[in-house]
Amino acid sequence: MGIYEGKTVIITGGGYSVLDDGRCGAIGFGLARAFAKEGANLVITGRNVKKLEDGKAELEKNYGARVLALQADVNPSPESERRVHEVVDATIKEYGRIDVLINNAQASASGVPLAEHTREQFDLGIYSGLYATFFYMRDCYPYLKETKGSVINFGSGAGLFGNADQASYAAAKEGIRGLSRVAATEWGKDGINVNVICPLAWTEHLDSFEKEYPEAFVANVHMPPMGHYGDAETEIGRVCVQIASPDFKYMTGETITLEGGMGLRP
Repeated sequence: MGIYEGKTVIITGGGYSVLDDGRCGAIGFGLARAFAKEGANLVITGRNVKKLEDGKAELEKNYGARVLALQADVNPSPESERRVHEVVDATIKEYGRIDVLINNAQASASGVPLAEHTREQFDLGIYSGLYATFFYMRDCYPYLKETKGSVINFGSGAGLFGNADQASYAAAKEGIRGLSRVAATEWGKDGINVNVICPLAWTEHLDSFEKEYPEAFVANVHMPPMGHYGDAETEIGRVCVQIASPDFKYMTGETITLEGGMGLRP
């Protein structure tokens, strides 16, 4: 029996993605696998319906997890806010509780200099990341308060270090860090654990970034000191399993940087 047996975990951006060697090709799906192995009931969201359906099929077949796969795309449309509310309502209807919220989903126009960004490109980063995180946190709050649950949000070195050609992505990620700190301050009295991690894993997205924007990749993506990129499931996923557990409450409000999926720095 896993440590999340009977508990419910929402993971945004959790659709199926696997690299050629069988490892998870996206952080969100790596998280889903890690929590599935611990017995969690899962809700995975994303924009791509097929990836969600494929992810649900694998998680149920290989790990016996209960999985609710819900399409949700947060964008400037007024329907986005309503859709997040529907996802939360569907979660409660299916499982009756929310124990962990992981805001992983993020799209961006990486590789575009700040002065060349269009309004549409900037909106893509801010809505898919910052607004989505805000909507999910706000709507999940009463249920997380009931379970004294956990929130894990995703920052990035792009914001921490000001990576060139990643203006909207960096802005969204730094906004998420600020939002998380406020939530940790306000929700600590409710027993809700709020943390931010800044991981670097080799994913399909990073592989595409290297191919489409090689100069920006070389300038901004550096091999971690450990000599390898993090594994989405066995390193980053397992760290999130630990952070979200009740035993990790003492770290509430801290920002944790994951160097290559290996080391924690509080």
